[in-house]
Amino acid sequence: MRQLLLAPLAVALSLPLMAAAAAPAPAPAPAQPVVVELFTSQGCSSCPPADLAVAAVADRPDVIALSFNVTYWNHLGWKDTFSRPEFTARQVAYAKALGHAAPFTPEVVAGGRVDAVANTPGRVDALIAKGRAQPTTSVTAVDGKVTVAAGVAPRRGADVWLVHYDPRTIQVPVKAGENTGKTLPQRNVVRSLRRLGDWRGEAATFIAPPAGPGLRTVVLVQGRDGGAILGAARL
Repeated sequence: MRQLLLAPLAVALSLPLMAAAAAPAPAPAPAQPVVVELFTSQGCSSCPPADLAVAAVADRPDVIALSFNVTYWNHLGWKDTFSRPEFTARQVAYAKALGHAAPFTPEVVAGGRVDAVANTPGRVDALIAKGRAQPTTSVTAVDGKVTVAAGVAPRRGADVWLVHYDPRTIQVPVKAGENTGKTLPQRNVVRSLRRLGDWRGEAATFIAPPAGPGLRTVVLVQGRDGGAILGAARL
């Protein structure tokens, strides 16, 4: 009689355990590509090795590599053909956020979190590992509209940036300055940087102007004033 009473009880107790075992595990959050930003200049003699080291990771699916050409070398004999003041302003913001007295080239910033000269493949790889982090939001785009999903925003909010860049390797002949006579290969050169608006943790949609012919687009969600990159996507 005791066995007849215990058997149904054992079956009943096993059912929740079986259900728990059969339930699928929650999917891990998708890994965010590490945004690798190179601040460089065609007039800087120490920049070509960093240009090559960052170009070497440009095809990695876990990396978004961007080359920003700055302006403060332009008065030293050669005006960088891709330099723009807004790129210099971006690097100045990073200098303040990362504790530097002034910007410098070459500088590589990973994830908006860490930076180094990173002028060899090994140094770039190490910086990517340090800059890797789980996203706090996700970015999608349909029909020219960029949507940033709800997520965790910094107390001061974040900026949403639209970046258009040239994915080709461009050969640049330099005719003056420190790199006189050299032809410099540059890849993933940023051609425009535009702030789309604010993100404060709630889902938000922005209109994204199309890229020019041959250019590609990424969207970055980033803490204010050179903060960490919270979400990034190729569009």
